[in-house]
Amino acid sequence: MVRMVASVAVFVAIFALAGMWYVGRDDSDGDQFAQCRASQVAGGAGAIGGPFELVDDDGKTVTEKEVLTEPSLIYFGYTYCPDVCPLDATRNAEAVELLEANGEVVTPVFITIDPARDTPEVMKEYTDYLHPRMIGLSGSDEQVKKASQAYRTYYKKQAAEDGDDEFYLVDHSTFTYLTLPGHGFVEYFRRDVSAEDMAQRVGCFVDNL
Repeated sequence: MVRMVASVAVFVAIFALAGMWYVGRDDSDGDQFAQCRASQVAGGAGAIGGPFELVDDDGKTVTEKEVLTEPSLIYFGYTYCPDVCPLDATRNAEAVELLEANGEVVTPVFITIDPARDTPEVMKEYTDYLHPRMIGLSGSDEQVKKASQAYRTYYKKQAAEDGDDEFYLVDHSTFTYLTLPGHGFVEYFRRDVSAEDMAQRVGCFVDNL
């Protein structure tokens, strides 16, 4: 519990420094997705997202242009995460299934922030279990860092409490990001958003493409 509180405090501090506070809905003229947005990013949606080069779960080096070809839900986490990541990734997969039932194809993407342990093989097993179309992305420390910076996410490896370097936790932010082809990042979702609400909000964006 102490670790979780500390993690949240650090995360809030990082976002404050980055000028990434989110405010209320914006219905600005000329925004084709105005009716879908529940939030606005300081600096505009263009402040989040951008190019990345990572390694997919088949061991192939890919860029965002090859991965984000459809509406996509992007989450930064790690497979050894004991609680938060499995719940968030499962929620995202459930939202994708609800969208599929409505004939809307959205790709779930899981980007590790623990590449030392999350090899492509590990990522493949993890993502295939959650959803057959979920894409797992890993890479070098530098590749992962650049992708994280592009999406303004935070992560920090913690020292192993028992001194065993193989067993450690990683503090990290927990937003899920919606990207659309030709538009890039358009919306984010907090942890408390249900699969049903996420599917409804994502569906609005997809319907207005």
